[in-house]
Amino acid sequence: MEKSAGVIVIGAGASGLMAAAAAASLGRRVIVLDAGQRPARKVLIAGGGRCNFTNLAAAPEHYACANPMFTRSALARFSGADALRFFEDRGVEPEEMEPGRFFCRQGGGFVAEVLLAECRKKGVTLLSGRRVDAVAHEAGFAVTAGGERFAAASLIVATGGLAWPKLGALGSGYALAKQFGLKVVPPRPALSSFVLGPGSPFAGLSGISLPATLQTGGRVFTGSLLFTHKGLSGPVALDASCFWRPGETLRIDWLPGKTAAEVLDRSAGGRELVKNRLCRFLPDRLAARIAPEHLASKRLADLTKEDFALIAARLSAFELAPKGLSGFEVAEVTAGGVDTAGLDSKTMGVKAVPGLYFTGEVLDVTGLLGGFNLQWAWSSGRAAGMYA
Repeated sequence: MEKSAGVIVIGAGASGLMAAAAAASLGRRVIVLDAGQRPARKVLIAGGGRCNFTNLAAAPEHYACANPMFTRSALARFSGADALRFFEDRGVEPEEMEPGRFFCRQGGGFVAEVLLAECRKKGVTLLSGRRVDAVAHEAGFAVTAGGERFAAASLIVATGGLAWPKLGALGSGYALAKQFGLKVVPPRPALSSFVLGPGSPFAGLSGISLPATLQTGGRVFTGSLLFTHKGLSGPVALDASCFWRPGETLRIDWLPGKTAAEVLDRSAGGRELVKNRLCRFLPDRLAARIAPEHLASKRLADLTKEDFALIAARLSAFELAPKGLSGFEVAEVTAGGVDTAGLDSKTMGVKAVPGLYFTGEVLDVTGLLGGFNLQWAWSSGRAAGMYA
């Protein structure tokens, strides 16, 4: 027997539940289909379980996307301030760890329960263990899932990406997008650590942490950098990973805010060796890798202009070619996805297919660290739900 509704939402994650609640608040009958047994699984673990649920600064510049301005409309109509108010009104106790960056004191489980309670209150039907087998576009949309058939005038695809497959990430939304003629930007891991090859000059530095500036893909990020046994991690590396592409280099400034002239200053005398001077500013083990081998034991006073330029480049513009990124198994989110060029930025609706919407991580919209991805889930989900 076919079950009918006004709106079907595929995916019970952050954006799917927000979309369902928004549509139901307008009196639409909503059915949510989810392949897993537990809804909002990524919300539960977001921010290490503390759930960084919004950032008041959320704006297009905080997103990696072929067209970052696509995010402007949805973010403006349900902003970080709106999200903060929404969750506070429902019992979330916000904790501002950094200016504008809010976590939930009760943890991710509480945020997930807020979403589920909102859906229950609005009469949303949530069906777990319903993996979608087929979608047909007839007068409306017919969805076959778990041996059952569902029909609705509108369909919202909120299936997420490929990150965290152990939580049920399937990437099924990409196939649906292609079925309806949308392009898909090849998915890739994001908010992920860099893997360095066996010949890396930084092998064996695991545990070293320092402020650094990373430049890649036309973007520049400054923050904490951490050496791991496989490569580079820490907030600055994770943010840079959203814009890096295989084959590209990272340009690293090991001493942001300082110039080579300051570091190699000879005004107090130039008898100090290069390697010793660098150790004043950098961890010893790292300084030994930064100093050119043939110059490390040279006195500052004996440096030529060419020597100085070489050391300066290694300090402020070190070129490093990563082997790749850690995989989807450990990446926090997926970059790439459904090309936003085929969507209306106000409604998340597919321009060529009335009644079809895509929201959240399945889209080619990837936020930096700091609550920007969950904010995009709320903003894009609500936009779709209000128009579906």
